[in-house]
Amino acid sequence: MNTKSIILFCLIVLMPVGLKAQQRAEVLMETSEGNIRIQLYNETPKHRDNFLRLVKAHYYDSLLFHRVIKDFMIQGGNNQTRQGTPSAELLALKDSLNYTIEPEFRTPQLFHKRGTLAAAREGDDVNPGKRSSATQFYFVWGRKFSQRAIEFIENRMTVALTPEMKEAYMTYGGTPHLDGAYTVFGEITEGLEVVERIQNMATDEGDHPLQPIMILRTTIVREQ
Repeated sequence: MNTKSIILFCLIVLMPVGLKAQQRAEVLMETSEGNIRIQLYNETPKHRDNFLRLVKAHYYDSLLFHRVIKDFMIQGGNNQTRQGTPSAELLALKDSLNYTIEPEFRTPQLFHKRGTLAAAREGDDVNPGKRSSATQFYFVWGRKFSQRAIEFIENRMTVALTPEMKEAYMTYGGTPHLDGAYTVFGEITEGLEVVERIQNMATDEGDHPLQPIMILRTTIVREQ
């Protein structure tokens, strides 16, 4: 199954119930490894609107993907990885980013299938409410699971996996153990091969890419 077929399956077969007929905001993320086009879910309005606000302010422009784990995910959005001097607009915005976002878990409609966009956050020990970071996000890659492996994972999860979720994880891959713990708020519609390429890149012991991988710019293609 090629990447185009995977994306088509994600958009048509696995599209969250009730979202097929709705317009969804779209963002183009241009990176040093290629372009990624993203749709944001209407069922997670707090995360959607926050992400759009940051894109409008060009917050993500010139940041690095600072954490990359093969067969798992790629993460970005850390202001400390900015390359170059921030504009006055970004400096003003930085002072207003000391917040977290209420989780918007929408399983089983929205889950960690390959190609989804989710919000990073602090761990449960300091963040029992599972509130999302204001700026940091990750794209899911994950891996494909056997039926036995999926059943083993499900027995240790706090949420049940539907037959559709299990089929997606076995056929296309993802990170099921994150369901019900991190907010999924969008998905890739073009450029999944870029994520595949990045997650295969060499990293150090701290999961930092040895070669800088930059988000060049982000733009809103459709607000809604």
